Amino acid sequence: MKTHAKISYLAGLVLLALLICLAGCAQRESSTASGSNAAQHPNILWLVIDDMGLEFSCYGEELIETPNIDRLAREGARFTNAFLTSPVCSTARSAMITGMYQTTIGAHNHQSGRGKRKIHLPGEVVPVPGLFQAAGYFTSNGDYPKKREGLGKNDYNFEWDESIYDAPYYGERGDNQRFFAQLQLWGGKNRHGQQWVEEVRPEVLENLTPPETARLPPYYPRDPLILEDWAHYLDTVQYTDQLIGQILDQLEAEGILDETVIILFGDNGISHARGKQFVYDEGIRTPLIIRGPGIEPGKVRDDLVEHIDLAATSLALAGEPVPDWMQGDDILAQDYEPKDAVFAARDRCGETVDMTRSVHTGKYKYIRNFFPDRPHLQPTNYKDTKPILIRLRELHAQGKLNALQEELLFAPKRSLEELYDIEADPYETLNLAEDPNYETVLKSLRQRLKVWMEETKDPGPESTEDYAAEMEYQIERNRRNPAAYAAVKGNVELYRRWATERPYVPLSE
Repeated sequence: MKTHAKISYLAGLVLLALLICLAGCAQRESSTASGSNAAQHPNILWLVIDDMGLEFSCYGEELIETPNIDRLAREGARFTNAFLTSPVCSTARSAMITGMYQTTIGAHNHQSGRGKRKIHLPGEVVPVPGLFQAAGYFTSNGDYPKKREGLGKNDYNFEWDESIYDAPYYGERGDNQRFFAQLQLWGGKNRHGQQWVEEVRPEVLENLTPPETARLPPYYPRDPLILEDWAHYLDTVQYTDQLIGQILDQLEAEGILDETVIILFGDNGISHARGKQFVYDEGIRTPLIIRGPGIEPGKVRDDLVEHIDLAATSLALAGEPVPDWMQGDDILAQDYEPKDAVFAARDRCGETVDMTRSVHTGKYKYIRNFFPDRPHLQPTNYKDTKPILIRLRELHAQGKLNALQEELLFAPKRSLEELYDIEADPYETLNLAEDPNYETVLKSLRQRLKVWMEETKDPGPESTEDYAAEMEYQIERNRRNPAAYAAVKGNVELYRRWATERPYVPLSE
């Protein structure tokens, strides 16, 4: 168990429970004639999908069908412009479970706080399950389908106590006890490994995606291996849809489907060369569907939302107060004012040093690269061992990529600033930052990003001391794999050299 001051933590939860009870009693209205306790205080179920974008039928994907997810959208609200505040799992999940920007709580470097250096949440911040637990809800977090013993994927970068979860699955709750549950679906991760290729995929899917039909973003070559990988990815989307159907069937069989708010979303986009780990839309745009009591069926919302909004929204749906410290908003509140921009941050991933920030208005997207003298595909053991990255590097070495693919994937340096007209250029291929016609937009978004970083207390790049401490863990965790161990050690040495050769460039006025 991962613990931090457990006794004082539990004592704090007791006090928090009393405060929430008092606040909740003051806020809750008596039941109406048509209302019920279930409607006022429903179960909350998060369906969190790994490594998956918007490739569902209800979002416009035409090569496959996703009838169960389409049902959720038909019976609930579908959000077309939902974004993650980080494009990689541990930082996105640290933000998700607190309703806070990962940069504000110091959890912005991927898989940090795992070694000798620990990260502690600011004193007032409590993970969302703790808030629900203090309010009397049964809390759970499990993989679906079950793939390991104990709790499902959490991957938080800060110190936390596993007691905030009562069990892995909500079925272990008491009679008539309301629950806040998470089911973690492996999503796009399912496509990795021979078992998926040889057993799971042909066994569970009637219609396998033909690789030649795959439609790739223009910056990926139509190479047989790349096409096959994308086809496998689409098949994991179909498989995920089947799992969603099983979950809905189970809730219906238990008679609690209409007492449960279901919130479906992802933790980062597809794991690819411009998706996962990057703040392009392929990495941060996420599906978001909310179905349950009080949710208007068939509603489609095009306004900008962030995944940290789901903590506040879930508490409000359950009739519980939203803490003042929480940065996310209740996006279903009657007085909710839509955002005019959303923000994202990418920092160190594994051994790879980086810092990018973005502001997205729906029309325009501004990205700031704080280490511009480093390539887009910087060395990283995690991604460099994936067949698609190996193949892309081979095609690059053989001169078989077109000019756009070379520029976006293998340019030796990146632009300090990137600006895209998302409506005209949804794949973010034409950088308008140096176009004088967009100078006003560029300056405005640059300033907007600067203000956001200041207001949210962005800590900036990781110090050399913290990097050294974190790399002890990164190197040690690969000791049993000689190839990975050597690769990570070599990458760490490279980034130590680059610290002076290719330095951090601060945000100017």
